[in-house]
Amino acid sequence: GVCLRLWTEKDHAARPARELPEVRRIDLSEVVLTLKAAGVADLRKFRWLDGPGEQPLAHAEDLLADLGALKDGSITDLGRRMLAFPVHPRYSRMLLAAQEFGCVRPAALVAALTQGRDLLLRSVDSDTAAFRDDRLGSKAVSDFTVLMRAWEYAVKNEFRLDACSRAGIHAVTARQVGPLQEQFLRIAEREGLGVGAREDTDEALRKCILLGFSDRVAKRADEGTLRCELVHGRKGVLARESVVRQSPLFVAAEVREVNASTILSLATAIEPAWLPELFPDDVTRRPHVYYDPAAKRVLAEEWLRFRDLVLEKRRVEPPPSDAAARLLAEEVLAGRIELRSWDAEVDQWILRLNLLAREAPELALPPVGPDDRRTLLEQICHGAVASKDVKDRLVKGVVKGWLSGAQQGLVEKHAPERVTLSNGKSPKVTYLPEGAPYLSLRIQDLFGVTQVPKLALGRVAPLVHILAPSQRPVQITQDLAGFWREHYPKLRLELKRKYPRHDWRENP
Repeated sequence: GVCLRLWTEKDHAARPARELPEVRRIDLSEVVLTLKAAGVADLRKFRWLDGPGEQPLAHAEDLLADLGALKDGSITDLGRRMLAFPVHPRYSRMLLAAQEFGCVRPAALVAALTQGRDLLLRSVDSDTAAFRDDRLGSKAVSDFTVLMRAWEYAVKNEFRLDACSRAGIHAVTARQVGPLQEQFLRIAEREGLGVGAREDTDEALRKCILLGFSDRVAKRADEGTLRCELVHGRKGVLARESVVRQSPLFVAAEVREVNASTILSLATAIEPAWLPELFPDDVTRRPHVYYDPAAKRVLAEEWLRFRDLVLEKRRVEPPPSDAAARLLAEEVLAGRIELRSWDAEVDQWILRLNLLAREAPELALPPVGPDDRRTLLEQICHGAVASKDVKDRLVKGVVKGWLSGAQQGLVEKHAPERVTLSNGKSPKVTYLPEGAPYLSLRIQDLFGVTQVPKLALGRVAPLVHILAPSQRPVQITQDLAGFWREHYPKLRLELKRKYPRHDWRENP
């Protein structure tokens, strides 16, 4: 045979060897619901011809859970009833809800309008757009309302091509809607749903649409833009042709990706009060406390959420004291707020305690670790809401209060700030997070000293940094007697040449 390739050789070379399997390209919600009804408990162990991947499966399960078709991974009674309709689970959920709200017939029409090609042509000239607005109306609470009006217009004009073209309606698609609606109504009657409609079906139908698309609830970012935030942390842009452009809260039945943007269409305006009415377990009111670096203070708001979508924020004053203290402490730890009284002396006291806790565990002294430091900072910051409130707060008393008076005495005795040498000098000891503490003295201040007092019940010998007159170390040792005997004679001659005016005893 002969194969005619209707694309260039370059395009042919760039094409993949095979198409991506359909199971990896479609929404798996209907497939997953069918498998669950058939008793497949673990979809990951099901023998797929081509595996769909984890993300599509997880997405389908999450959606079905949102719709009430699955609970804890198992199909519900509602889920089994949804299988009666040969449509996406969103629309079968909507049709079942319509029984409760008395709007099965218009709900069936909505479902039928979405099963084929778009009823309304997207790109039309200005004359067609003006005619469409005049005949179909440009004001409505749902884009579905416009579609329903368009279908009714096509029916009245017997689906004539000239009439449909004038309004930008796809005539062939319009012909297919009626039979589909009748099919759905027959199934609804068979399932015991009443197909009669109440007069006040507008609000009822919008609630049914919300029940079918609750995972696509969207909130306008502000009145001056079409940018929106959706449930599950997603973002999108409302289509410019939508009739609900002025609605702050809506649900989008169609989401499509266009040039790296998420476009929301087939939108239906909803009321905030419907969310706690229809989803009482998914609406929460909780405090949100945060540190504002611009205001340099802690702010608190009460957030009303639908699932993870913030619907409303209300300022709370004053912020909760415990949360404010925790946030201010984090800012101090990060170095963004200066706590002036937390100085080197405080850090040294903590290091002294930690050395003793590590080297003399029998004293049962509680060390100060990173989490404990945060706890102390929270205690210092308690009652404050702004950085200016904590900068000059007293620290030493709170930090020392970590220990009882008797325990503080043990620190002063066994890990003192200063040690007294045999020549009467009392140098300061510098403690380190790891390793031995040390003291620094000029050689002349060590004359007559052959041993430095040990710390921590005599278990830790501090290092001695022996300094030249320039304050630079010339030797670091724990053995002063050995230094005088082995190193000092040679070092003395060298330093005497550099610093002739200082005392360089021959037998110190």
